[in-house]
Amino acid sequence: MNGLMMDLPLLLSGTIETAAAIYGSTEIVGRTMEGGLHRYTYAQACRRAKQLAQALIRLGVRDGDRVGSLAWNTTQHLELFYGVPGVGAVLHTINPRLHEEDIAYIASHANDEWICIDAATIDIAERIAARVPAVKGWIYMSTHQEPPKTRLHNLKSYEHLVASEDGDYQWPSFDERRASNMCYTSGTTGAPKGVVYSHRSTMLSALLMSLSDMIGGYRSGQLEVVMPIAPLFHANGWQMPYTAPLNGHKLVLPGRSFEPAQIFELMAAEKVTIAAAVPTIWLGLVDYMTREGRRLPSLRAALIAGTKAPRSLIDDLEQKFGVVCAQTWGMTEAPGVLRTTLSPGVAELSREEQMAPKLRQGRIGYGVQLRLVDDTGKVLPHDGEAIGNLEAKGHSVAASYYRQPAAVRDGWLSTGDVARIFPDGSVEIVDRSKDIIKSGGEWISSVALENAALDHPGIQQAAVIAIAHPRWQERPLLVAVRKPGASVSSEELIEHLGKVVAKWWLPDAVVFTGELPMTGTGKVQKQKLRERFKDFSANAA
Repeated sequence: MNGLMMDLPLLLSGTIETAAAIYGSTEIVGRTMEGGLHRYTYAQACRRAKQLAQALIRLGVRDGDRVGSLAWNTTQHLELFYGVPGVGAVLHTINPRLHEEDIAYIASHANDEWICIDAATIDIAERIAARVPAVKGWIYMSTHQEPPKTRLHNLKSYEHLVASEDGDYQWPSFDERRASNMCYTSGTTGAPKGVVYSHRSTMLSALLMSLSDMIGGYRSGQLEVVMPIAPLFHANGWQMPYTAPLNGHKLVLPGRSFEPAQIFELMAAEKVTIAAAVPTIWLGLVDYMTREGRRLPSLRAALIAGTKAPRSLIDDLEQKFGVVCAQTWGMTEAPGVLRTTLSPGVAELSREEQMAPKLRQGRIGYGVQLRLVDDTGKVLPHDGEAIGNLEAKGHSVAASYYRQPAAVRDGWLSTGDVARIFPDGSVEIVDRSKDIIKSGGEWISSVALENAALDHPGIQQAAVIAIAHPRWQERPLLVAVRKPGASVSSEELIEHLGKVVAKWWLPDAVVFTGELPMTGTGKVQKQKLRERFKDFSANAA
């Protein structure tokens, strides 16, 4: 016997329609690429998304066509998240921080027909245009009606396209399993791989990330002001372009301004209550507020993902600035699969007792299953002690890559992470499988060493990689960046580490450098460090 309920597809267009109807006067505030602020409402954003949809149809965009975006966190970019999938096309967000060869490869591999660009990416577009001959044209997103002079063929003005339509448009209905968005991995392990989200998977992910225990409880009847500092090209801005209108949150977009002072000023002016960013951004903001003696009284929760947050960051945010840290884990292939809140009863513990679970990466959420397996495929227990390769399956977990197979075995996706899972469903990411150091047959977590180094008051950034050793096969090398004005020595840092990690974990050497190579999503490019130090000798150091 089947149920007798209406069968309506879960489509992204329904989210912006609901926001326009119920939260129509709630603000969206975005920093423009020209430096000013643009304010409008969900009702106006919905109408502009419909105008965009009409314009795309007039350009010849049809069901399943790919429309790329090479852009930052602006209101126009937000409109693409509805206008493009709303007509049945696929929004392909491209990371402009990637190497240009990778950008050209991604755009070609995805078969992008149009690519939307802005003032910060038009130069990139000009340099890669000859390598993406299948692109029919480019759409320039700016507050100005007319685009600049350029070598790009068939360059359209976004504002002109939108202004030419009346917005009298009805979103079409189609199968919720149709593709909605594409996002490519950063290519740290080979060529970038395309993850294709469906309307159904994205809606379910957004709904699950809106549950009260995702970020410490959205407050009923009170206006949340949310800010995705995480770029919109990074796994759909951690779904905030969808969770904010779904819940009626005021949405603040930082444009391309990620400097701590500019982030602070925007958060303070708009009274942001929840913001999402990688640890690097939060460390910079904490350092800025500490130096300047400033606070963000409206900010109550910091969503942290991308890499594991060091304890020093959590202590500073919570104890110095009164901001609850909501740490989670996800990946391009599996967005929003862990909830950030602590298990029942943990809140009653002392702060020191809370720190171990707080330093984990969240708890398994509804709609996802996680397991650990060893190198032979044997399933390991969730006892908080066994360490193994993390695998996932669920509503919003990739089953394969675009035009490539995924690392799926028996219906489980290999995440590439090494982890332990506790009986309460909380997960601790120990390391990336390619980054963990195997010394004398035992594992050393590069992440644990990095976080221990970051707890030193004189260290701003830290990365640990393996170097060859004639007896132990691999040993850790610590590459660190001092904070401005700090004079910490190698010996002092090693002594500091010796207080918190096993003696045999201690790095064989410490190298100080001016900066670390970073990926487009705020992670350290360890492959570049491995290349730089491939012939490194600890004895020589």
